[in-house]
Amino acid sequence: MSRVDQLPRLAVLIDAENISPRIAQRLFEEIATLGEASVRRVYGDFSEERLKGWAQILADHAIIPQQNFALTVGKNGSDIALVIDAMDLLHSGRIEGFCLVSSDSDFTRLAARIREHGFDVFGFGEAKTPKSFRQACKRFVFTENLLPQPELAAPAASTKAAAHSPVTPNSAPRKPAQATTIIRRAIAQLEDEEGWVHLGGLGSRLLAMDPEFDPRTYGCAKLTTLIEQAGDFEVRRGSGMSVQVRQTDSAHGSKHVT
Repeated sequence: MSRVDQLPRLAVLIDAENISPRIAQRLFEEIATLGEASVRRVYGDFSEERLKGWAQILADHAIIPQQNFALTVGKNGSDIALVIDAMDLLHSGRIEGFCLVSSDSDFTRLAARIREHGFDVFGFGEAKTPKSFRQACKRFVFTENLLPQPELAAPAASTKAAAHSPVTPNSAPRKPAQATTIIRRAIAQLEDEEGWVHLGGLGSRLLAMDPEFDPRTYGCAKLTTLIEQAGDFEVRRGSGMSVQVRQTDSAHGSKHVT
């Protein structure tokens, strides 16, 4: 395989302080759809009991721990170490994109700076992640969508977490109909003379419009499923894997006529 045909090399930088190790398996499965996780580092003070979960799975996913002792109360040396490593990697010429795994808005400027240099930034964090960080990424994935399936219906890990977190995508999924507005807007930008758009192009435009758009947030595994369940859309399947979508214009009192 030539260098041109290879997947982009990604640096996966994980903030262990506010990300659950339970997502690790599906996190790397998700990242595999974006590129090759060439660099895998996790940051935190692993002498703390609450980070033992990450320490136990490092070998399973070939993650390199970056130990940062909490020398001063209230100061997070792990965040600083992550930023320094990100900038070193940015200028190393070895990496073509970054996966920042954190729910901390402190990484908003880092994401923006990396993108200013022409690199893709994919964010992963909880639904409570501040919008500034989510929008600074090319794509943002809610980590609630990456929890192991048997745990999706489980009670919250702790009362404290439940008290300080908003309703998450998987604890109370949004209804498919709630995605109708943004899907309509995306179709309107791409539709041909008969109103049809290709599913692949539609998916790309939705992510461009909203980096955190994800069918799983609406309880659907695939975009086609979401569109079919949302209503007000037609789906046409052609030969091979070709799928096209158009809106019915029911909101305007008419339908496209073939």
